[in-house]
Amino acid sequence: MFTGIIEEIGRVREVEVYFLGARLVIQAQKVLEGTKVGDSIAVNGACLTVVEIKKGAFVAEVMEETLKVTNLGRLKVGESVNLERALRWGDRMGGHLVSGHVDGVGRILGRRPVGRAQEITVSLPEHLKRYVVPKGSIALDGTSLTVIERRDSTFKVGLIPHTLHTTILGSKGVGEEVNIEVDLIARYLEGLCGLEAVSSKIEQARERGITLEFLSRYGFI
Repeated sequence: MFTGIIEEIGRVREVEVYFLGARLVIQAQKVLEGTKVGDSIAVNGACLTVVEIKKGAFVAEVMEETLKVTNLGRLKVGESVNLERALRWGDRMGGHLVSGHVDGVGRILGRRPVGRAQEITVSLPEHLKRYVVPKGSIALDGTSLTVIERRDSTFKVGLIPHTLHTTILGSKGVGEEVNIEVDLIARYLEGLCGLEAVSSKIEQARERGITLEFLSRYGFI
């Protein structure tokens, strides 16, 4: 498990692609502290196992499935990546629970300044639409963020100056890919009570003019 609070921006030192997988050598510093072979490190939000530690770098193997559903298969030497070590019992939860299992890849469609912060619009894969809601949590390239707005095939998130400075999201441009992991709570809700049924009820309420603002105004929530 991870928190979505990026510890360090690393750099790809080597990429070796082989049959049904790849081997990455990631230059790092902070995430190497206390790390040993067998530990987990999230690279752009994808949980990878450290198979070797070199001077100023760690090595991770990437399976074919991970290459398919993330942007790791398109990494190039010299490219920057977000890094976070796995959560330890007793650590503070600064972001939200992030599993490190990427659900899909989106593309940055736009970004605009909002004061000192920035707001970015990201494409939303069809199979992830039902998990993304306004004010809900989402991880982009392993970074814990809050959804500002969700439309049919896009959503928006805000990046404060700290996030712009300490993650690769600050330097990614329009058209670039980001790994998406939806909120674990949404997935559990789907498994426990059927999210499609819940979504259907919400749509029915909206059609009748019942919104969160309406419920709050009259003391229901």
